[in-house]
Amino acid sequence: MKVFYIILSLLFLLFAIAQVNDPDPWLWFTWYIFISILLAMAAFNRFWNMAIWIGIGVASVTLSLFIPSFIQWIKDGMPSIVTSMKAESPYIELVRETLGILLSLITLAGLLLHSRLFRRANAKVNA
Repeated sequence: MKVFYIILSLLFLLFAIAQVNDPDPWLWFTWYIFISILLAMAAFNRFWNMAIWIGIGVASVTLSLFIPSFIQWIKDGMPSIVTSMKAESPYIELVRETLGILLSLITLAGLLLHSRLFRRANAKVNA
């Protein structure tokens, strides 16, 4: 699991770096660095559950705010969101952000699950 978490941490670090040309770079840079740090900690079996729960809450609320734009994108026939780095349509940036938040939410949920399994395994060993 250590290598898996290190690779994921580096991937989220790359996501953070890629935010430089975003309209709101510091918000997304900070978010992806936050996820990257939690993943790096997990690589060494360190889980900060309070931060994971806060991240899940933030990601869930943000995702719920982006859902209308995501639905509109689907209704518009799901035009390409990768044809250029500049978002020509108003919802393209929101669709990209929705996918980033969804990926983050899945990652955080996986971290929380692994944290619980790790604690259970350690409780049995220590009992």
